[in-house]
Amino acid sequence: MSRFHVELIKPSHYDDEGYVIQWWRASVPSNSLASLYAVVLDAAERKVLGEAVSITQDAWDECNTVIRSVRIARSIREADGGGIVFLVGVQSNQYPRAMDIARELRARGIAVVIGGFHVSGCLSMLPDMPDDLQEALDLGITLFAGEAEGHIDELLRDAFAGRLRPVYNRLKDLPVLEGAPSTFLPAESLRRYLPPIGSFDAGRGCPFQCSFCTIINVQGRKSRYRSADDVERLLRANLSKGVYRFFITDDDFARNRNWEPILDRIIEMREREGIYLRFIIQVDALAYRIPNFVEKCKRAGCLRVFIGLESVSPENLLQAKKRQNKVGDYRAMLRTWRAAGIMTFCGYILGFPGDSVASIERDIALSSASYHWISWSSSSLRRCLDRRTIRSCIDAGFRWIPT
Repeated sequence: MSRFHVELIKPSHYDDEGYVIQWWRASVPSNSLASLYAVVLDAAERKVLGEAVSITQDAWDECNTVIRSVRIARSIREADGGGIVFLVGVQSNQYPRAMDIARELRARGIAVVIGGFHVSGCLSMLPDMPDDLQEALDLGITLFAGEAEGHIDELLRDAFAGRLRPVYNRLKDLPVLEGAPSTFLPAESLRRYLPPIGSFDAGRGCPFQCSFCTIINVQGRKSRYRSADDVERLLRANLSKGVYRFFITDDDFARNRNWEPILDRIIEMREREGIYLRFIIQVDALAYRIPNFVEKCKRAGCLRVFIGLESVSPENLLQAKKRQNKVGDYRAMLRTWRAAGIMTFCGYILGFPGDSVASIERDIALSSASYHWISWSSSSLRRCLDRRTIRSCIDAGFRWIPT
């Protein structure tokens, strides 16, 4: 048999001084990396390159691993059937780093494909090919837009045959998730996170129309879902490797049509079988109103919930088409989650067209006086505010998170 080798790399990004941001142990896994690992593994098991060709793969998250192009190139050259590098889940802030990795690999004659939200978002939202993507094409890098499920066979066959196209645009052919390969990373990859944590998407897409969000332009506004059986299967696969904490990466888990069957299944595993499970979710500001939702999240083992508040200014929310957020409901919402013993993390955007130093100071004062819940990113504030305003944030008791 001949062997075709796949290297999956999730790039990190540069800090303000040009260094790659890395940790000895990272905290949040890349679900894009786990999803692509699973679909390549499924393709290998189905022998999509023929009975005489085996497919092997490695998966690396640059947030916790030093990526050396020499080693990556050597791994592919040692495979007698060739190979390919997938730069996975590349976001806009990670694209410059992805391109630097790709340049080194292309200089060594290695085939490279870049996928993720930057490529997909640009191709879905912009009328013309932007310069940074054109630069990739000029270097012989292939761009993939869309989701890999249902399309990986074509990509692998083209790479094996040496006939990769410049662009694969599969944004209009979004896959059904029910029965799709379950997200998966090998145990040695998960040990690079502290604590070991798995991830999965129980659904993709979002019904809302927030103007700043890429989800609806890449994954669509029509939500697609995994079944409770799918989720149980992937949970048990991870539990067998000692992973009991999970990040459910749905942009809005509360709008997943199967949220209740999924939570009921997790509750059954915890309460009937005594299985210890903990997880983090993302929801909208109105999710707390859904009957039984918060209660079942608590019983299922939800530790934290991320909520996209975005602003305490009604004008900003209206401008961003975030009409589902009602500032007057924030207090009741936060108290409901707190009463359930679930910690809230809230996203907040600085830099709306109507924002100014004065308006941001006003919003900080309002938040401090009324809620006492916002944790600000220090680097974000330093880019937007002067030292006096930052000092007022500290005096108000805000907690600082390094980024």
